[in-house]
Amino acid sequence: MAEIPDCKKDNQLDGGLLSQFTSFFRGGTTGALTTLLVFPVYKTINRQQIHNSTIRQAVAQLKMEGLPKLYRGVVPPLLQRTLNSTLLFGLHETFLQKLTLSSRAAFPSHTMSALAGLATGVVEAVVFTPIERVQNLLQNSQNYMKLPTLRRILFELNNQNLASGYYRAFVPMMVRNTLGSALYFGMKGPIYDAVQAQGLHPVVASFTSGTLASCPSTFLVYPISTLVANMQKRLEGEGSGVRACWRVLWEGRQRSVLQLYRGGSLVVLRSCISWGVTTALYDWQKRRQAKPKDRNQNSARMSDNPVKEEVEKFNRRSLKKTDTLVKQHVPTKEELEQEKKAEKSEQS
Repeated sequence: MAEIPDCKKDNQLDGGLLSQFTSFFRGGTTGALTTLLVFPVYKTINRQQIHNSTIRQAVAQLKMEGLPKLYRGVVPPLLQRTLNSTLLFGLHETFLQKLTLSSRAAFPSHTMSALAGLATGVVEAVVFTPIERVQNLLQNSQNYMKLPTLRRILFELNNQNLASGYYRAFVPMMVRNTLGSALYFGMKGPIYDAVQAQGLHPVVASFTSGTLASCPSTFLVYPISTLVANMQKRLEGEGSGVRACWRVLWEGRQRSVLQLYRGGSLVVLRSCISWGVTTALYDWQKRRQAKPKDRNQNSARMSDNPVKEEVEKFNRRSLKKTDTLVKQHVPTKEELEQEKKAEKSEQS
């Protein structure tokens, strides 16, 4: 009896790992395609964040540089988005399973999903801070002469320590990723339930939930993204820490929140395209894997104990009520006397 639960656990672990690897491949393909499609929009946003320019000025600057330089610096974001889309859901699912097994309190599922998003954001910051550092150096037009190639940038970063080199702006990156992941995963589930209740197709519901969940989180962390871009745009920043860089950024934006949120509309557009498609593909793959798994579980149950399966499916309400009480007849004196007379007459 003790071996059966262990086998079930092993099967669940094997199925979970297979599902995660499949979602990694699907997410990586989606991340690569969406990055190539929205990279011009992303580069326009980056120019607005760095140079504090309008959309028209940023687009005009990109036109002057020409088409060959439009995709300059696409390799780091392509690698970043591919890794991000492949690792994000897999890491979140892993942390969510561990939190569910180790948690003794009965937290709501959406709360547990948000907590798993916090842990996922920490891992993301460790992995993607060096990539985003190289990306911001490549996309800054002021570095074209001093840092013309990716090899030159890597050479300069290798000569610096990790804090000022590859991992510059690590703390803002960690805050941004943990907050964004927690909001995304915490809001995605309730939005999906609300949209699907309206009778929409599951794919449409997944795309809508991913889009709506990414929009508010993107707006909230946008100032942090601007701070990270300005801290990482040069080999040596204006200040040595987060406070000094934030002070320079705030003064450069004329102490205005509207100036600080310049480019936010394009960020929402990019976020809607990428996270909406990624969420739809991930949920579609998850539903596709769940259908054959359910069929296998049902067939396994029938083969193990078909009698028990039929008993569980039997409708007990269809049984007719019967009276199980049996009335016992008590003979009277007259009946006893008649029996005695009958016995005597037989003997005679």
